[in-house]
Amino acid sequence: MKIRSNQTVCEWVGVVPSEPESGTKLGIALETLGKSPINGLRHKEENGTNGWYIWCGEEMSDESDFFAPLHIGHISEYLPEVKEYLSLPPGYRFLIDGKDYEDVWYDEELLNT
Repeated sequence: MKIRSNQTVCEWVGVVPSEPESGTKLGIALETLGKSPINGLRHKEENGTNGWYIWCGEEMSDESDFFAPLHIGHISEYLPEVKEYLSLPPGYRFLIDGKDYEDVWYDEELLNT
């Protein structure tokens, strides 16, 4: 259940926002769109990517083609409900159902891969 009100995600979690650079790419699992919940995790930025990987549903696949590159400016066309979470810094994850469930947490392992 959502706890925050009138706060940004970063204010709620207590972190300084780290907006993805304009023109960078994220990984999105297009085949999973429409499933619930929506998952996101952020690795370190590198090689023109902003570190974000987003998929829908319970499981993330290990298949090499599971994620497709998407310019950050186009995320609103696919999953507008995740846009506010993309300012979370590297090392953070989120899980939302798009309605009334929201969880955000830090996962140090994301910075080691």
